[in-house]
Amino acid sequence: MKNANPVSRYGRWISVLLLTFLLGGCGQSEPVVPPAPKTAADWFTIKVDGQSVRMQLAVMRTEMEYGLMERRELGRDDGMLFVYLRPQLMSFWMRNTPLPLDIGFFSPEGELREIYQMHPFDETKVSSRSNQLQFALEMNQGWFKANNVRPGAKLDLKAVVAALKERDFAARQFGLE
Repeated sequence: MKNANPVSRYGRWISVLLLTFLLGGCGQSEPVVPPAPKTAADWFTIKVDGQSVRMQLAVMRTEMEYGLMERRELGRDDGMLFVYLRPQLMSFWMRNTPLPLDIGFFSPEGELREIYQMHPFDETKVSSRSNQLQFALEMNQGWFKANNVRPGAKLDLKAVVAALKERDFAARQFGLE
């Protein structure tokens, strides 16, 4: 016996169409958008001789030239790591930089080789002795001494590689893998 009630028949069709419409999109997901690369303003935790340091990475020339200029404060374990493409002689100054800083120069293998003090607004160049340096780390003055970080200490290059990747740089262009 057929159901003679047209409302019931149309109700089923409407229900089926409505469910098809509503559930049709359930299997589809939004396109996955990769996160935007991090910038020189972002912080990365990288260890130096086992000591955790929050670092900003200066990689591009403009970032390196600006560095920590005009910064009025820096956290106790905060600093800026300058990452160069290849080993070289390094030279820094403190133009428009009101913070007293220490700078540590590291070899391509991540070994701390030299440490120097830098004074606020002093435009006298602080140059490395070695021309085989690839990383420079600026920290608050006294940080290296207070944390017993001396020449021979190691920079965590695996963390540097990860940070470079998050900045959208290929580690191999810096001789890192």
